Amino acid sequence: MTRQTWTALISALLFVALAVPLAVLPVPFVAWSPGGTADVLGEIDGRPLIAVDGVPTFPTTGQLDLTVVSGTSADSRLTLPEALAAYWLPGRDTLPRDAVFPPGRSADEVKQAETQMMETSQDDAVVAALRAAGQPVEQRPAVASVTVGGPAYGKLLPGDLIASVDGADTADADAVSAQIRSHRPGEQLDFVVLRDRRETTVRIAAAQSGSDPGVAVVGITVGQGYAYTPRITFDLGQQIGGPSAGLVFALGIYDKITAGEMLAGRDVAGTGTITPSGDVGAIGGVRQKLASAERAGASVFLVPSGNCADLTGVRTDVTVVKVSTLNEAISQLRVLEVPGGEQRVTTCGS
Repeated sequence: MTRQTWTALISALLFVALAVPLAVLPVPFVAWSPGGTADVLGEIDGRPLIAVDGVPTFPTTGQLDLTVVSGTSADSRLTLPEALAAYWLPGRDTLPRDAVFPPGRSADEVKQAETQMMETSQDDAVVAALRAAGQPVEQRPAVASVTVGGPAYGKLLPGDLIASVDGADTADADAVSAQIRSHRPGEQLDFVVLRDRRETTVRIAAAQSGSDPGVAVVGITVGQGYAYTPRITFDLGQQIGGPSAGLVFALGIYDKITAGEMLAGRDVAGTGTITPSGDVGAIGGVRQKLASAERAGASVFLVPSGNCADLTGVRTDVTVVKVSTLNEAISQLRVLEVPGGEQRVTTCGS
């Protein structure tokens, strides 16, 4: 073999030796691509995705889709070729891993956080929808968390609505804290709470605050909760995490408990977080979710106003309607009911 042949052979071997690690070693990115959709007004395995009891319901028409992004999971890694493909292929995207998954969290912790965000979005959607429909909703302080090993551990549960503490009515979180602090460490306190819609009394011996000697604590944090009559449950039939389906959940509930045809037979998709007061927030992966809506055959896509900039330059035949609140989303869908409504709704381009 000539010197040139040896040089070419060695160069090829070195190239392979360097290329193989580059092809298999993980890179600090994640990929997003269009995922599926789920009709929140439909059924899964014969069960309604949203079930409502305790309040009159009405027939619905059309389809109301939540949209999903398919992405790299927290317990898997992206290789360089996969990252490059996701970057260049249409409808896909790559993002720094730390921007999606907080550093220092395990895959299980990430999944638990996503599940918790989904459950919170469902709770908030229920409150927002009931309020929009004129159903009574009572705001009450609620147990947000319980310190492991603290006085309340195993006695109070996250989600318990606090009606009174030691006989004093507690209208808000400040009232709960004030009533606890009015006692001395070691004294017994009776909490009257609503748990699973049943009133129960829980007796707890106060402990001393570690940071403020002489001040009584029971080892809980208090947040905001809500009491209402209807029972509304969700059955997605699959593992979906995060808060971005809140708007669609709220619209689905509202459509079920109010008369009239909000969708007028249309196939509508959407995305956006929701607060109990009905404010709609921006989400990630909006381009991929719009692509999911297109694939599902939706004619309308509801998008948070805060995401309009993310859709700059995107070409689509779907009517993209921007909304900032649940009431605005409802009114925009009502506009679509009349002839020529597509030209009268507020879009990201208007």
